[in-house]
Amino acid sequence: MGNSRSRVGQSFCSQFLPEEQAEIDRLFDALSSDKNSPNVSSKSFSLKALQNHVGEALPPEMVTRLYDGMRRVDLTGKAKGPSENVSQEQFTASMSHLLKGNSEEKSLMIMKMISATEGPVKAREVQKFTEDLVGSVVHVLSHRQELRGWTGKEAPGPAPRVQVLAAQLLSEVKLQDGKRLLGPQWLDYDCDRAVIEDWVFRVPHVAIFLSVVICKGFLVLCSSLDLTTLVPERQVDQGRGFESILDVLSVMYINAQLPREQRHRWRLLFSSELHGHSFSQLCGHITHRGPCVAVLEDHDKHVFGGFASCSWEVKPQFQGDNRCFLFSICPSMAVYTHTGYNDHYMYLNHGQQTIPNGLGMGGQHNYFGLWVDVDFGKGHSRAKPTCTTYNSPQLSAQENFQFDKMEVWAVGDPSEEQLAKGNKSILDADPEAQALLEISGHSRHSEGLREVPDDE
Repeated sequence: MGNSRSRVGQSFCSQFLPEEQAEIDRLFDALSSDKNSPNVSSKSFSLKALQNHVGEALPPEMVTRLYDGMRRVDLTGKAKGPSENVSQEQFTASMSHLLKGNSEEKSLMIMKMISATEGPVKAREVQKFTEDLVGSVVHVLSHRQELRGWTGKEAPGPAPRVQVLAAQLLSEVKLQDGKRLLGPQWLDYDCDRAVIEDWVFRVPHVAIFLSVVICKGFLVLCSSLDLTTLVPERQVDQGRGFESILDVLSVMYINAQLPREQRHRWRLLFSSELHGHSFSQLCGHITHRGPCVAVLEDHDKHVFGGFASCSWEVKPQFQGDNRCFLFSICPSMAVYTHTGYNDHYMYLNHGQQTIPNGLGMGGQHNYFGLWVDVDFGKGHSRAKPTCTTYNSPQLSAQENFQFDKMEVWAVGDPSEEQLAKGNKSILDADPEAQALLEISGHSRHSEGLREVPDDE
């Protein structure tokens, strides 16, 4: 499949397989024979032809970006400016660079999609391109009905998720002096080809999003695009409607951080909306269910959570391993991985008098990176300056926060053992919790309605 590296002014060789090239050629033939562009040569196509083909699958500004990028490709090194229309050679080269190219070739096309002039582009231009790219991904997946159960609608919050994810991707740009594009003060800085190439090389989402936009927008080479690990299937057992805290962009961002074998499916284990504001309900639904993602939204609309790499268990010891991480979704997207300082990855306990009762991740007792108290609806994120386990800052708006919305999603496929254990009540697994319930004067409503499963 690999062919010679292609640059402007040098001979170009397509990197497509023969059957892929045939599909690309058929698409060009369809575009160049558009009846609404009568004055265009049969060996090229116009912007109008591309717009007619794409229809409403992509936002107009992205269609124009792609078209302009293609007509700015100079395969001879002699062109004095963009061509009037897109030739077959320009189209094939552009598609090859965008879908099959290395980071150098992709960065070439991105620079041409951003600006008509040669040389560096401003960081604010890269920002606008990134926002257009992220927005186009949501747009085309929604249009093609491939959100896999998630919503493409904007989640409520202080900033649109498109801008939040674009800002996260942009924060990975390293300028020539090694500094990153963090904050509006950097938007007038120049980004040359080397900066964009380095960005594309280090941030896989840029190339993946370009492939989604082109394959799903143009309906070409779709079989080569695997969406299952980009957008996990959403499974909710409840028969009634459920609106998650997370939109599809938030899910894509978190999902990309998970082990690859766990990215294809998310199953809802617990939702305060569906299962009630109850710590015992939380424990009953999430223990022994395998790796999962917990996310909550505080009263100030900050959205954050953590990934538990192992099944949650109610016990007084810390648990988990170094695959666990904390994350923020709003007002900014970020992931915080283990530091190696300690092994305080996960903690879940209740019914104890001398140690904290609740769910925690990172830090230490009473100073967790993320803490959900047994008094459900209250929590803290105490990280001054950062959490020792994950190097995360304070995730919530207030150190001691309150929340109404919390969700826990199992990721990947459960093992038979996890399914069997997950069918047990938390009270079956924890006799002390059952005794605590009886001492407090509450009855066990499920008793008598089902048989208690035998211990394995």
